[in-house]
Amino acid sequence: MRSQRQGRRHGRTTPPRAPAHAAPPVVRKTHAPSAFWWTKQKSKRNGEWMDISLPEHLAHERPHALLTGMPSSFVRRLIHARGIEKKGSLLRCKLFAHEQATEQQQFHPFQVLYEDDFLLIINKPAGLDVHPNTKEQTDTLANAVAAYYAYAHQHCRVRHMHRLDKYTTGVIVYAKNEWAHVVLDEAMRNRHIRRSYVCITEGIPERPSGTIDAPIGSDRHHPTRRRVSNTGERAVTRYAIAETYVRHALVRVSLETGRTHQIRVHMAHIGHPIAGDGMYGGHRDVVPEQALHAERVELLHPWTRAKLVVTAPLPDAFAIARAQLRRQSH
Repeated sequence: MRSQRQGRRHGRTTPPRAPAHAAPPVVRKTHAPSAFWWTKQKSKRNGEWMDISLPEHLAHERPHALLTGMPSSFVRRLIHARGIEKKGSLLRCKLFAHEQATEQQQFHPFQVLYEDDFLLIINKPAGLDVHPNTKEQTDTLANAVAAYYAYAHQHCRVRHMHRLDKYTTGVIVYAKNEWAHVVLDEAMRNRHIRRSYVCITEGIPERPSGTIDAPIGSDRHHPTRRRVSNTGERAVTRYAIAETYVRHALVRVSLETGRTHQIRVHMAHIGHPIAGDGMYGGHRDVVPEQALHAERVELLHPWTRAKLVVTAPLPDAFAIARAQLRRQSH
């Protein structure tokens, strides 16, 4: 009794002690969705919508809380357009809204290398610009892709993810909806999409492999030509000789940067222009057109995140030139 009265006299009360065997406080675990969680769930296209089966631990989450990993700009547009629904154990996202191609349709044959609801990857033929440079131009690859979509009853805009020069052949990737475009655009900026090329050079580079690190800028004497210039933008090209012939070489190339005409400028800069590339010093005695081909692309699928590796066969003129050079070397 004395200790209690004394405690009150000094204005404080001694709190009761917890029993030694008391259990620790319960902390409830939250189940925040991990990035790209939907890649491990069943999903199926249903018209303009993608239906995604929700795992049990996410079944009670609000729809906008389930979009972790999706590009924020796309999510905001999707929410604004009421393109997200939750029905029981299904999350529905309107990923395949009908769109109209803005390019005039003009048929031109091309080889489809890969296609699904998100991607169209094709083998570009020589002689076509990737997109119109004027409103009047209609003989481009974009016009051909627009015609392809219309013929296949696919309501898609034409969205190329990268470019190739007019006379360069090979792999080009198209995003068939806004979701794929946003995801692939971010992958391009972060250099997570790898593209490799093959070319025939005039002469044989001195080193079997190497890196060309030389800035590229405009040529003030020619409106479309580029040149190595100290005032240009940094450009880095890696090359490796695959085959050697009498006066030519087959060279594989990869890029760390993506400047206009980069491979053509850099190979000419080291004294070995690409065969058939008249703008940069090449001759057409072996091949009638520029012997530069985008042969391979590696990327993560924008929806499943599975690795895709797509290769494009050589165009006939390139393959014939290589066979002729091989025969001449034996």
